[in-house]
Amino acid sequence: MPKVDPARLVAFDVLRAVADNDAYANLELSRLLREQGLGGRDAALATELVGGTLRALGTYDDIVDRLVTRELDPPVRDALRLGAHQLLAMRVPTHAAVDTTVGLVKDRIGHKPSGLVNAVLRKIAAQPLEAWMLDRALSARTAHPDWIVEALGEALARPEEVEALLAADNARPAVTLVARPGLCDVGELGGTPVSVSPYAVELESGDPGAIPAVREGRAGVQDAGSQAVALVLARAVVEGRDERWLDLCAGPGGKAALLAALAAQQGARVLANERQPHRAALVAQGVRAAVAGVLGVVTGDGTRPAWAPGSFDRVLVDAPCSGLGALRRRPESRWRRTRADVEELVPLQVALLGAALDSVRPGGVVVYATCSPVVEETAGVVATVLAVRDDVVLEDAPALLPEAGDAVSAHLEGALQLWPHRHGTDAMFVALLRRR
Repeated sequence: MPKVDPARLVAFDVLRAVADNDAYANLELSRLLREQGLGGRDAALATELVGGTLRALGTYDDIVDRLVTRELDPPVRDALRLGAHQLLAMRVPTHAAVDTTVGLVKDRIGHKPSGLVNAVLRKIAAQPLEAWMLDRALSARTAHPDWIVEALGEALARPEEVEALLAADNARPAVTLVARPGLCDVGELGGTPVSVSPYAVELESGDPGAIPAVREGRAGVQDAGSQAVALVLARAVVEGRDERWLDLCAGPGGKAALLAALAAQQGARVLANERQPHRAALVAQGVRAAVAGVLGVVTGDGTRPAWAPGSFDRVLVDAPCSGLGALRRRPESRWRRTRADVEELVPLQVALLGAALDSVRPGGVVVYATCSPVVEETAGVVATVLAVRDDVVLEDAPALLPEAGDAVSAHLEGALQLWPHRHGTDAMFVALLRRR
């Protein structure tokens, strides 16, 4: 039996941490790679094993469940998922994928299940993924739970694009950087420009932390969709004074850092508020290079502001949400979230938008954003608030982001909805409201 390489052991340990401890896969992977001193090809292999297996987990379970009639222990199932990914989605020879997975089982679980794992993987290797997926449900073919397929399809409102959207969720995303204006020029970052934001570039490979501007905080890792949220807020016209901006839910700080850089160029400064102290600390670290555009970083409940009503000229509320617009970057989320999670989040989202509108002065603007396209969390929240407030009007957000074509929300005319399969971004929703 060949010795199991450390990359596969790390990948298995990440899957177990995700399952047992609700760990975030990206953070757990980074920690274990660092602890094991893995880089280069080993780190790349572990990253592909973790990300690819989690994205296609439902597909691999569908296959395994047709081959195994008894209940599997969770660690054994995770090992089979890793083996299936190597056999069906990677260019790993059958003998190598099977032998290393069996060795992994012996190392991490014990000898008893190794025979079962060997037999199941050899059956999986007998035909390609396309053959296994013939006549299977869309949820199995695309590795999305049924309720998420339904929710994303409703949000998209174009049945002919649903499979393209789900496929985009399963594609490994490029690393996108932001050059914070006034601090960094896009040319410093290399990479390929991204059309949605003039400050965005995509890296094909390499470590972003090796780029001086990223190390110094003048640039950062940020999806172009998140950059678009800040751009809409900064580009909106406000009447009169324009000096004080607020990021109501600022953690972990990427949007706050970009807003601070944009604000400084417009003679304004941003107050960043975050409810959780450890996330507030991340915000403070993130805005360190844009200090000229920062009023401060505070820890507080956004639904019960510590400042007087009407204190700000522009407010961003990037509300806590289900995150179903960022499934390509957080593949484990699709297996954790439920319809009940959405229902529980909506009252908080409504309360935060109401607090944001109270915090902005008459003539000022509020951007409500989520990294979810789900109708209840997006158009539903805005419609609920507009129905009870006669001092607020919805304005045209897509007009402020001409870089993104075909981005009008199907459920709220005047709101912006980005999509991974159309725009190459996370599925960010953006609504612009003005206080009368």
